[in-house]
Amino acid sequence: MELKKYTRLSLLLALSIVLNIIESFIPFFNIPGVKLGLANIISLFVIIKYGIKDALYLGVLRVFLVGMLRTGLFSTTFFFSLSGMFLSTIMMYIGNKLFKLSIIGVSILGSISHSIGQILIAIMLLNNNTIIYYLPYLLIFSIPTGIITGIICKQIIKFYDENLNNEL
Repeated sequence: MELKKYTRLSLLLALSIVLNIIESFIPFFNIPGVKLGLANIISLFVIIKYGIKDALYLGVLRVFLVGMLRTGLFSTTFFFSLSGMFLSTIMMYIGNKLFKLSIIGVSILGSISHSIGQILIAIMLLNNNTIIYYLPYLLIFSIPTGIITGIICKQIIKFYDENLNNEL
């Protein structure tokens, strides 16, 4: 059973990397820092189906591998991604387990948390508190992107439960 689990998680990691790379080619209103968050669909799926530990492992591996492939390891973008991933994963887990939010609610919480994590690390890395004024713009886009990724994740979970849960 462990081999089956790790095989599934490896496939999900590969999918999250591909989604992250594809997403980088999709302009989203040409606003820096605003993305759909397609890789977060996988993170949310893993939180719900496997738990926080596996979601954090998957997230860290995804950020490191995308960093190696696209953005550069230990670049500013790398740290933005890492901080956003940590805060959003933890908050999605809390929203799911403690507050029993819907999948879409958990996704919105993750999207908002990701933006907050990025702004916090930007303030620390750039030593500039005025970056906080960019947060409302990110939060405005966090809600619709969270809804979109939540709807997609909800459909994936439904399909998985109905068709693939025992086969993969």
